[in-house]
Amino acid sequence: MDRRNTIKTLLVGTLGGAAVVGVGGCKTELADGVDAGSAVGAEGLYGRTPEEQLRDELLYKEVCFNEAELGTIAILCDIILPATPTAGSATEAKVPEFIEFIAKDLPVHQLPIRGGLMWLNSVANHRYHKTFSELTNPEQLTIIDEIAYPDPEEKFPERAPGIAFFTRMRNLTLTGYYTTRMGLDDLGYQGNYPNVWDGVPAEVLKNHEVDYDPEWLAKCVDQEKRMEVAKWDEEGNLLT
Repeated sequence: MDRRNTIKTLLVGTLGGAAVVGVGGCKTELADGVDAGSAVGAEGLYGRTPEEQLRDELLYKEVCFNEAELGTIAILCDIILPATPTAGSATEAKVPEFIEFIAKDLPVHQLPIRGGLMWLNSVANHRYHKTFSELTNPEQLTIIDEIAYPDPEEKFPERAPGIAFFTRMRNLTLTGYYTTRMGLDDLGYQGNYPNVWDGVPAEVLKNHEVDYDPEWLAKCVDQEKRMEVAKWDEEGNLLT
């Protein structure tokens, strides 16, 4: 099973842990008294109130992770969800940008993510005398495979921070990717759409020794009329 298909099998269980409410914040570069009219973009999301739109704009302008941190986050995202012949990678779906936004919106993620990035660099430096982003992909995977799929029978307490960090990053990456059109297409999700119901199967009716009244069958199970609104008489009898 490849890495992406393995991730899909974990999707249902991991998405629930992705969002954790917290308090705190990154350093903002905005001055007080920002005008709401100038801060809210014209491309506001559907259903967002003006207050929510303004808050989003303020968060987008905050500075949270530096360039090196964002680079490593991008590498991790694509390790978790690499591109395939039929689907783009996590970075193509702008998942690193999503993770940065979530870290600003829910600051409880900031310290664990920064700490996890430091842990990765520490391990990379100890083994290869480089930062994690400077390693080759095979070298990176030697570290990631130890924390992505830990063997419960093996006891390596020094890996616990890395395991917790990677679990968080995997949850955030999956949440970010599979809430985009690219991710939904990858899952084959079609959304809600009307189907055609032509009544209880004949064999089931026969087993229960019942049958449809031909008059009602024509009124209720005629698919050519399924978009018509039913009409009733004053006594509650179905007309059409």
